Amino acid sequence: MERSKKVALGLGATALALGAGFGVTGMATATTATPTPTPTSSSPFSGPNDGPRFDGDGHGRGHGGGHGAVKAGAAALAAKLGVDQAKVEDALRAFREANRPPGRRADGTRPDKAAKEAALAASLAKSLGIDEAKVKAALEDLRTQAQADRAAALKSRLDQAVKDGTLTQAEADAVAKAVEKGVIGGH
Repeated sequence: MERSKKVALGLGATALALGAGFGVTGMATATTATPTPTPTSSSPFSGPNDGPRFDGDGHGRGHGGGHGAVKAGAAALAAKLGVDQAKVEDALRAFREANRPPGRRADGTRPDKAAKEAALAASLAKSLGIDEAKVKAALEDLRTQAQADRAAALKSRLDQAVKDGTLTQAEADAVAKAVEKGVIGGH
């Protein structure tokens, strides 16, 4: 096989693996609509899938955010907040049901992530009887940890690809930079 084909296949496989990896940990950016969301086509967050998704959006659509991932996210959030995991799961379920979007947006835009995050934090704080600032801080901590975990996993996969001869170091560096800048692996 020609070297260019190997490179193209390697980059394609890496992009596919990255997309799957990002989906699994994407649980904390709440994606349900607020009562009056402001549609936007850009995100105020720094990168793709900025953290665990607690609203369950993405189930069954290839994003890897299945029930096990949501339960794991709820467990982590419960631990950060010092409350029972079942209470967090109930509060998340209630938020998700109360804010379920009626369907796809005709214009293709998405609700503002900052507004969704704020609505999630406010709802959880009220449901759990916890200060909203504490909930926001816990969600941010979990998002930061998820980003660090994804970066470490990506580095490990790219290092292995270089070691195996699938990618050159320059190619691996290019993939890492593309992910960091949101060119690939994002929504």
